Amino acid sequence: MDPSTGPVQRFAFELRKLRSEAGGITYRVLAERAGYSVTTLSQAAAGEQLPTLPVVLAYVGACGGDATEWQERWRRTTEELSAEPGGAEEGAKPPYQGLSRFETGDYDRFFGRDRLTADLLDLVRRRRFAAVFGPSGSGKSSLLRAGFVPALQRTEDAELRPGSIRILTPGPHPARALAHVLDPGTTAPGTTAADTFVIVDQFEEIFTLCQDRAERARFLALLLNAREPEHRLRVLIAVRADFYGRCAEHRDLADALRDAQLLAGPMSPAELREVIVGPAVAEGLTVERALTSRLVTEVAGAPGGLPLLSHVLLETWSRRRGKTMTLAGYEAAGGLEGAIAKTAEEVYRRFTGEQAAVARRLLLRLVTPGEVTSGEATPDTRRPAAREEVEDPGRPETAEVLGALAAARLLTLDGDRVELAHEALLTAWPRLRIWIEEDRERLRVHRGLTEAARAWEELGRDSGALYRGARLATAQEHFTREPFGQGQAADLTGLERAFLTAGTAAREQERHVTIRAARRLRRSRAGLSLVLVLAVVAGVVAWQRSTSEKRERLDAEARRIVALADSLRATDPVTAMRLSIAARSLADFRKAARR
Repeated sequence: MDPSTGPVQRFAFELRKLRSEAGGITYRVLAERAGYSVTTLSQAAAGEQLPTLPVVLAYVGACGGDATEWQERWRRTTEELSAEPGGAEEGAKPPYQGLSRFETGDYDRFFGRDRLTADLLDLVRRRRFAAVFGPSGSGKSSLLRAGFVPALQRTEDAELRPGSIRILTPGPHPARALAHVLDPGTTAPGTTAADTFVIVDQFEEIFTLCQDRAERARFLALLLNAREPEHRLRVLIAVRADFYGRCAEHRDLADALRDAQLLAGPMSPAELREVIVGPAVAEGLTVERALTSRLVTEVAGAPGGLPLLSHVLLETWSRRRGKTMTLAGYEAAGGLEGAIAKTAEEVYRRFTGEQAAVARRLLLRLVTPGEVTSGEATPDTRRPAAREEVEDPGRPETAEVLGALAAARLLTLDGDRVELAHEALLTAWPRLRIWIEEDRERLRVHRGLTEAARAWEELGRDSGALYRGARLATAQEHFTREPFGQGQAADLTGLERAFLTAGTAAREQERHVTIRAARRLRRSRAGLSLVLVLAVVAGVVAWQRSTSEKRERLDAEARRIVALADSLRATDPVTAMRLSIAARSLADFRKAARR
């Protein structure tokens, strides 16, 4: 075999050389040691196609070779094959979406959901308000856009044919932002007009992003108007299955969904084969049977495995051999479970230290941490954000990080909106999962701070909307332990920083006002005490003066009686005696009063 013919032939030549150096052991002995058949091992060194990594490692182990060295050789060979002409042609449009959802224009590459699309059409034909439930990763968003909407547009049912179709997500203020969309007007009885179809994707945002119960109730009331035909409205909502219980908390919503819901369950093996092979065939490509079988087997046992499948198919396509997508390319991409992490780590490792710090802050801002509600824990969810919230004009590396993550299809940039390409990234990338666990409590505080700062801005920066008390202290503990612009405080946007600064200033102002009021109170108390003392002194003096005057009056009256008694002693001795007794009594009373 000529090793200069190509990468596959060179790799096969090196495998043969390794077996020769091991003493030229026979393939029968090699099969006993490696645990693979003679045919599989002989084909690995035949030079016709690159063997899979497990076969290579078993072959090398049986020959006493270095597994780490040969794994690196295999990886380099797969990269060479991807870079060859006829491999991943530069500028070629991929037939797979990766983590990105299918849009309405991608209907010709959307496979495997024909039966579910037909069931959904039948449901909305019977019910003006309906819902599709499914776990994260079941393909609800793609089903709505690339399956349901094109089918609705092509329907021959005149009653179901839409006047217009609106696709929206609730966001933090659904009633305020979307009221105009949900009020197409009413028609008079007896007249006909095509209905407006409103498709609400990621309906769970009314629980994860909208924190105002009153606004949530108003939005639900607007949606439920669709049950009345005169509103010319039909509504279809897509909800993550783990929020089914939250929907049941609202009586009117629960009543509306009683017999108007559809569950997006796992795909059958035949449907999975359509998903794998269909887009490739449409682009003139072929998929190795071994790859198709492997993927069907692995995805069938992976909950929420569709985004993982779509991403690994995209990565396998980029490593294809000519017009063929191979099992070797699939393994080089990291396999079903590892492809997302491999892609994310490859992007992350190319960042500088500053860019890596920016990437962490940016990605965590796009996450809403799960909470425990009514004794049940809700999972972490992605959180869309405005570009102005994640971009920092003073940090040019932010735009570079955004561009790199979007180019790798880990983020989606839609106008001024930025979000994770799929929630599968939250669990499939270990690094991000660790970041979330490390900062979970801080993320909860940050999400509340972001909403409070936005409300403060909408109220014209009213001081009544500022944080106070425990909420302000908690936010300061997490975000102002270092000067603004450094460390964790750098995670704040300009608005959030201004909000916290204003709250701190208001607290200081209130503290100064309290101190001044306390001082005034102390001065008032001192003045009142002085007035009280003076009043007591005046009272004592007045009492003493009154007592002295009373004694003097008694003395004068006693002397007058004594004088009268003396004048009557000769003429009326009895009266004189009585007067003397009275005078003595007055004298005794005066002495008692003095004591």
